Amino acid sequence: MAGKENTLQEFGKYVSQSVLSQLGVSCYILADTYFISKGVGADGLTALNLAIPVFSVMNGCGFMLGIGSGTKYGIMKGTGNEKRGDVLFTSSLCVVTVLAVIFMLIGLLAADPITALVGANAEVYDMTRTYLQVILLFSPMFMINNLLGAMIRNDGNTSLAMTAMLSGCLFNIVFDYIFVFPIGMGLFGAVLATAVAPIISILILLQHFVKKKNQFRLIRVRPDVRLVASAAGLGVPSLVTEVSSGLVIAVFNLLILGLAGNVGVAAYGVVANISIVVIAIYNGIAQGVQPLLSREYGRSQEKNVHRFLGWAMMLTVILAMLIYVGIYWNADVIAMIFNSGRDMDLQRIAVEGLKIYFTACPFVGANILLAIYFAATDQAAPAQMISLLRGLIVIIPLAFIMANVAGLTGVWMTFPLTELVVCVVACGLYKKMKRTYLK
Repeated sequence: MAGKENTLQEFGKYVSQSVLSQLGVSCYILADTYFISKGVGADGLTALNLAIPVFSVMNGCGFMLGIGSGTKYGIMKGTGNEKRGDVLFTSSLCVVTVLAVIFMLIGLLAADPITALVGANAEVYDMTRTYLQVILLFSPMFMINNLLGAMIRNDGNTSLAMTAMLSGCLFNIVFDYIFVFPIGMGLFGAVLATAVAPIISILILLQHFVKKKNQFRLIRVRPDVRLVASAAGLGVPSLVTEVSSGLVIAVFNLLILGLAGNVGVAAYGVVANISIVVIAIYNGIAQGVQPLLSREYGRSQEKNVHRFLGWAMMLTVILAMLIYVGIYWNADVIAMIFNSGRDMDLQRIAVEGLKIYFTACPFVGANILLAIYFAATDQAAPAQMISLLRGLIVIIPLAFIMANVAGLTGVWMTFPLTELVVCVVACGLYKKMKRTYLK
């Protein structure tokens, strides 16, 4: 019994700190959008939206290598193979550095063609180019931060990982305001605050090495590219999620614009902003339990693996019900917070969207958790399948079908229907895996 109590306490610590970290990130994304819209105006917000896909690709590569390497290291720790973890960390850092240099060179040498490629017109061209160039020049900071954070979290130092992430977020929020308003640096100030934030996080994460709490370190070894590729396979779901989110938003914007005009797109902005926070909670639960799943999998403790997964799933479902009830009964209040112009059409569309869109809550939480579970237990293929189905294969064609069949209501229904279909597939994959294990 004591052992179960200890594991429950450990579960609570890992998950709560991870959820706080992810909520911090979601709040800084919202703050970034708010300060740019207020301090720079609609053109600044347009430039930000145009640049986001490029940032998503760069940051997604960092997540793929970081979370993949962290997951692989967690499994290695479980098997007692820490020496191999040194090779993994050193090799991953080398690969991340090479990729980051490539992104830097793109920022230095190809900012103009990239800006044209994302569709920036004359009014927002300079601002979009500025945002892209600064973000790409700081790509080593973003990517190394992703790698260090994931490795340290899987090394058991979740408190430091949380402190580093929240400190970076807080810096970004504070200096967003300082650079944009008192100093008047405009969009450049906003992107500079965003670019410096991971440096703050890295400086805090380095304490893990200074205090000698780490069980992994840099060593002199020839980089093992095959080992990094194997780890990256476990991080592919994070890359898919990061890259596809921008594409899905673009598709939804296009469909809603045709059905309800700019007011409809603004209403979708309300839904999307709330979705950022809700998804952050689910990501926090999944990323919090991942190191525990990987460790117990490495130790061949299948009972503990499914115990941790069961607790995480139970927490996800309970929170999903509470979140949906809260959104349903407070949809008017939530919409009014973002509806500063008191536009009644926007209010009506946003309220309808909130009530339909977030019926997806239990399914999206389960899908995120199961994708992380498969990756955490070294099963890359089902993890990748779930992410691709959620992010691209089901949702995009279904959005066009539902828009034609049921108009704006159909667009709102696309997200819950997608997550329901994928949840059925994910649960099927999980049951198949359990049957294989029992045999």
